[in-house]
Amino acid sequence: MSGGVDSSVSAALLKEQGYDVQGVMLRLWSEPGPIAGQRDNRCCTRDQMLDAHFVAKQLGIPFEVINASHVFKERIVDPFVNAYLEGLTPNPCLHCNRLIRFGYLLKHALEHGAQLMATGHYARTTRLSDGSVLLRKGIDPSKDQSYVLSMLTQEQLRQIIFPIGGLTKEAVRDIAQSLNLPVAGKRDSQDLCFIADGDYRRFIRQASDKTIVPGPIAHTSGVIIGTHSGLVDYTIGQRRGLGISWHEPLYVIRKDKLTNTLIVGPRAEPGKSSLQAYGVNWIKGSPPTAAFDGSVKIRYTAKPVPAMITPIDQTGMRVDLKEPLPDITPGQSAVVYDDEIVIASGIILPG
Repeated sequence: MSGGVDSSVSAALLKEQGYDVQGVMLRLWSEPGPIAGQRDNRCCTRDQMLDAHFVAKQLGIPFEVINASHVFKERIVDPFVNAYLEGLTPNPCLHCNRLIRFGYLLKHALEHGAQLMATGHYARTTRLSDGSVLLRKGIDPSKDQSYVLSMLTQEQLRQIIFPIGGLTKEAVRDIAQSLNLPVAGKRDSQDLCFIADGDYRRFIRQASDKTIVPGPIAHTSGVIIGTHSGLVDYTIGQRRGLGISWHEPLYVIRKDKLTNTLIVGPRAEPGKSSLQAYGVNWIKGSPPTAAFDGSVKIRYTAKPVPAMITPIDQTGMRVDLKEPLPDITPGQSAVVYDDEIVIASGIILPG
């Protein structure tokens, strides 16, 4: 329970369905600050804890807070900083779901007698006759969260339920209002939860013991047209804040860590029509035996695009897009779908 409307309604629905429900909130690492020695993580502020506590009390279910600060810092925050220093752009929410919410917390729940863990994510699962589980998109396309759940394994999926995956956000709020839950009108949380002011550039500079040095900004034609403040300050597809003057708008095309060069070019650049990904999680547990057609999302907010996917051993894949994309970003996840079913997810390699 996060203290938000989605997890609160999920708990309420399960209680109505006869489940023996217990509410749990994770206390995650937050950036050190001047107030009481620490700022709140946006996923577990004091107000959110109180909201979750009051909802649990209203529903008549037990509630506890589990301190996961150390493991969150070690497995999510530190790798996030290191990835940026390597020229990548990671998605920490995806890794948090795999390692913390459905790793650390699920393990804790099972060890303390739970049989299932439920969350307020907008996704669905289907259990097949052979015992395997499909991960599917949520009904509400504007809220679907299957992308950030795409690294879940069969073992995890067998022990997880998503009570609101078949509902729209509007329907969830209606249920919360009908139950008089105090969080019915609460806004969704956004931004990186562990960075106090949302400024990841400042955070990485302060969190790293490595020197971040300026370097050249090069046009795709090879002409040097400026100086960047450090590769960590830029993301693929960025236009604003480049500090350069040109006769047409320029965007970040790629980052060359070897030469510490930021490559920029016009939006008209054709982009890339293929990518490779590593650390691939095949939802069924093993890759298909041959290449297959599907659709791919290259980031959480991107639209799926048609592609041919070729497995490369157990943990790699090549994706050949039917149309080139200009903002393929190393470090982000490429998530493969067959219509509404999640097939695989892997981290996009540079190159």
